[in-house]
Amino acid sequence: MLIIAGLGNPGQTYAKNRHNIGFMAVDEIARRWGFSAARSRFRALASEGAIETPQGPVRTLLLKPQGYYNESGRSVGEALKFFKLQPSDLVVFYDEIDLAPGRFRMKTGGGAAGNNGVRSIVAQVGPDFRRARLGTGHPGDKALVHGHVLSDFHKADLKWVEPLLQACADAAPLLAAGEDDKYQTEVMRLAPAEKVDPRKLARDGS
Repeated sequence: MLIIAGLGNPGQTYAKNRHNIGFMAVDEIARRWGFSAARSRFRALASEGAIETPQGPVRTLLLKPQGYYNESGRSVGEALKFFKLQPSDLVVFYDEIDLAPGRFRMKTGGGAAGNNGVRSIVAQVGPDFRRARLGTGHPGDKALVHGHVLSDFHKADLKWVEPLLQACADAAPLLAAGEDDKYQTEVMRLAPAEKVDPRKLARDGS
């Protein structure tokens, strides 16, 4: 069994924020693979289904924790404990400001790199879970980061956001099969990132 969790903040106020791209990825996977309607479970909105791989279907639980972003670990920890799973059975999708907009990287383990949602999960399950990092870009100044992540994507951003989310869902069989390197390569093949000048992000006030 696989658990895929997306990080974000609950409620319509935050729905289109850069910080919520993890939620968006989970929603796209649920749509693409016909998961059940979400219901309240494990302090989260949870959907159940399967992702088809060449080796057969992989039973999967999708989670959108409904505490705030920096409390995500409580939800994820409860789900892993309930199903008696290991951190290697967990994939977390989240926004990564240190990656250019539209870039995508997989990694396993490591620190939180200042991400409070990741830090919360590390505190609950340890560091050795799989991380799907969705680049949202850095505004160029540390003082602007908070406003950047909690602001909505611009309409112009959708030309890379939507293909990236679709690629994450379309390539999901590789993720479910544990082929993280191949998954990363396929996502970037399906949704090649455009170069974005970080100074433009700062000028936009994002």
